[in-house]
Amino acid sequence: MNHRFLASVCALAPLLLLPVQVAGQAPAAKWNPPRTPDGQPDLQGVWSTSTLTPLERPPELAGKPALTQAEAAAYEKRLLQQGNRDIRGGSADVDVAGAYNELWFERGTKVVGSRRTSLIVDPPDGRVPPLTPEAQKKVDAARAYAKLHPADGPEDRPLPERCLLWPTAGPPMLPGPYNNNYEIVQAKGYVIIVVEMIHDARIIPIDGRPHLPQGIRQWMGDPRGHWEGNTLVVETTNFTAKTSDVGAGLRGPTFRGSDDKLRLIERFTRIGPDTILYQFTVDDPTAFTKPWTAEIPMAKIPGPLLEYACHEGNYALSGVLAGARAEEKKAGEATR
Repeated sequence: MNHRFLASVCALAPLLLLPVQVAGQAPAAKWNPPRTPDGQPDLQGVWSTSTLTPLERPPELAGKPALTQAEAAAYEKRLLQQGNRDIRGGSADVDVAGAYNELWFERGTKVVGSRRTSLIVDPPDGRVPPLTPEAQKKVDAARAYAKLHPADGPEDRPLPERCLLWPTAGPPMLPGPYNNNYEIVQAKGYVIIVVEMIHDARIIPIDGRPHLPQGIRQWMGDPRGHWEGNTLVVETTNFTAKTSDVGAGLRGPTFRGSDDKLRLIERFTRIGPDTILYQFTVDDPTAFTKPWTAEIPMAKIPGPLLEYACHEGNYALSGVLAGARAEEKKAGEATR
């Protein structure tokens, strides 16, 4: 996990100055970014998406798209107190379940600069649209199975726990509790996004080549990028339906339900020396009743990225399975 907590907090300060943005539109204030040697708008650097703003608008804030300055300050204070992992209490089980101390977290200390109550900007209610009836049936069946078979084998555990894929890598790249850091590197014909979490690398061709055949599926899909003015637009298809649980255990069930028909459109616009506006639209007609869009500011931070050795020596997974066998044995003895 990242030890640059203080540096990241300082780097997030410019987000307080961001204007309110409208989904699908370019930023109101024009800023000409520097250029790479081959003429691309320069997105390079190390960036963070840490924020206290949730993906979906909380029910208690329904009908309130943005907070006042005073409301935002109170909201931030409450979230930081509620999430403080150094505040322990209750049983030993509760204490152990706290896992890491607060030092290791980088969820941010501020909401986004516009003080929106959700990262989702469309639909206007700030919520992920309902699933289609067929997708809801699949989700319900998966949840029922998971309840009865929580840890028969490693395949029953969520992808993040198995160190295969995290929402921070996505795509879309959703902020998590820590390691919300990315390094963007540009070369002729490519943009590469190195993800600190599990050190994934998204290699995005921008040379006009077609997508891979539909029969070829990848964990993070098949991206193709192009420039629209100063905005990098990335269309990703060819996802595998196995990534539908990418948000499980980290962001709750809100993103669960996406399938291999997902078409994701991302837009990266550098709107200032220290800020990239990251926008994405989820278009998955067999999963969601309508498309939805979110905006996340990315703040420039000091580098380099640090290694996140998740899979190497993942002793926790064997512990989870061993614990499940112990619980089964205990339950069997109780029934005799």
